[in-house]
Amino acid sequence: MNKFIQLTIATVLCTTSLTFAQAPPLGTAASFALFTTAGAITNTGISQVTGNIGLETGAITGFGNVNGNLYSGGLPATAASADVFIAYTFLDNAIPTSFLASPLGNGDTLSGGIYSVFGNTTISDTLFLDGLADPSSVFIMQVEGPLSSTASTQVVLLNGAQACNVFWKVEGLLSLASLTSMKGTLIANNAAIDMASGVTLEGRALTTAGAITLNNALIYTPVGCNSPYLTGPPAPVMGSAGCYVLFSADGPVTNFGISSATGDIGTNVGLTTGYDPLLVTGTIHPIPDGSTSACATDLLVAHTNLDILAHDIELLYPAQFGNDLVLTPHTYLLNAATALTDTVTLNGQGNADAVFVFKINGALSTATFAKVVLTNGTQAKNVFWKVEGAANLSDSTQFKGTIIVNNGAITTATGVLLEGRAMTTTGALSTSAITATMPGDCSIPLPIEWLSFNGRYSNGAAVLDWRIANSGLAKFVIERSADGNNFLVLGTIEKAAAGQQQASQYGYTDDQPLALGYYRIIKIEQDGTRSYSAVVKILSPLANNNVATVSPNPVNREMNVVLRDGLTSENNELKLYNMTGLEVLHIDLKETRNSLNIELPNGIYLYRILHNNEVVQSGKVIVKH
Repeated sequence: MNKFIQLTIATVLCTTSLTFAQAPPLGTAASFALFTTAGAITNTGISQVTGNIGLETGAITGFGNVNGNLYSGGLPATAASADVFIAYTFLDNAIPTSFLASPLGNGDTLSGGIYSVFGNTTISDTLFLDGLADPSSVFIMQVEGPLSSTASTQVVLLNGAQACNVFWKVEGLLSLASLTSMKGTLIANNAAIDMASGVTLEGRALTTAGAITLNNALIYTPVGCNSPYLTGPPAPVMGSAGCYVLFSADGPVTNFGISSATGDIGTNVGLTTGYDPLLVTGTIHPIPDGSTSACATDLLVAHTNLDILAHDIELLYPAQFGNDLVLTPHTYLLNAATALTDTVTLNGQGNADAVFVFKINGALSTATFAKVVLTNGTQAKNVFWKVEGAANLSDSTQFKGTIIVNNGAITTATGVLLEGRAMTTTGALSTSAITATMPGDCSIPLPIEWLSFNGRYSNGAAVLDWRIANSGLAKFVIERSADGNNFLVLGTIEKAAAGQQQASQYGYTDDQPLALGYYRIIKIEQDGTRSYSAVVKILSPLANNNVATVSPNPVNREMNVVLRDGLTSENNELKLYNMTGLEVLHIDLKETRNSLNIELPNGIYLYRILHNNEVVQSGKVIVKH
């Protein structure tokens, strides 16, 4: 090994002019945030580390979850040890372009170059490194003795300077005082590296031999300078499942309280109940149908795609997941039940297409107010959580990404904000006063035989039209629903020329439409095979949330409800619900102008105005005495 290292060093030195600053070859050491050839690496408190941690001999202790892999010996550590020595030798042999004296910093500014400092050296206050608008500028600091910083020292990069092009070679103990903000790759020769509480290092801490200690530190390997561009794994193909926000392939889907959702909701085995169509932008599938069958199939495919992905990084402490952990685009393995506490941040590093996959071999739970935060381009549509067990999102959790549970129940408690999907292959799914938003766009086309299906309100009627590519059609059945859940047959259309192959246009007019109606078409083949269209929603002018004025808002004790023209003063009702979905007031609106006495506790309430038992307007009112 030593002959190999010496030969490599000789090659580098003989082929490279070192009279100006050039970055050393880091090799495999580039992936390490912390590394020592010999000595312990010890953490105290909660430190956040992005990059590998490794050593050839010694022990790694005190760390929670790390955004990287831990290597205690083995081939990766052996290779990194050799590469650290090569990089150190490269820096040690560089010819200085300037000579400095301690202390460094105190507002000084340096441009790119090779700087030599003799003896025991201190950095104080602020040191500026100015790239002079050249992002390739390299800064090499040759410290011929120990290096230390004073508390709250900052190394600041200006005008394009990059941490990946900053290098510190230190001949002795490297000690960073509390709250120091350091930039660059630190390489200590035969000496320890000590980082006090609250140190931030954008770079690496490497030593040829010596212990490394840190305490509540933030350390992350720098990006740029040909570092790997992280994209994460390929995203699974969701197919028709991408149109759903809440789904169980086998189990009931039930809501309690006032929940709102964007995306389809349904189950392929069981019933979907408790969701208010006025608060769902999408289709509620109360019973299994063709759409839920396709979703169940595509969900299994998506789960399989995630299941076979090889992981890049194993997070070793699933029960401590979160705690301000910052992660980058990778496939992560959590090999036990996982509990999210506080915050986990998913950093896309400027890549809007970056994909994050979490493979959890156990249940997933969150603490109250836990958060998944997306930053630097990360999008919820590119985050996936594969859970081999139940999933339970506690009160007021803010969660991002698609949760795919395999053979387990999903429970979301009051106040959960889900930007993603909650889906299970087998198990009950329950929600309670949540907000769920399907990420991205649902661009699944109609089945090939359904070319189009549209609906509109015209001259007091609901007008439907659709085109299909015929294939032995027997007839169409037109169905209508008042709530998006329970459909009744309106009529049928027999096919005039069964078996023709060209596309055909069809239409149907509902002369007595509901104020708010949901329509779908069942296509029945001659052999009895059925397929369903999408569901279209048609609003009459009465259902445009413009049939009455409700004032004042906030309400003290008197609320005025004025019915507008076009709505008779018969068969009208007002209902108020609290935020748990409990009806707390029911009043008949017998006049065009209604003054109502509201004796309710302070709070936010949902109101509905009904005409002939149909909801024609809804909204929220605040009661404040």
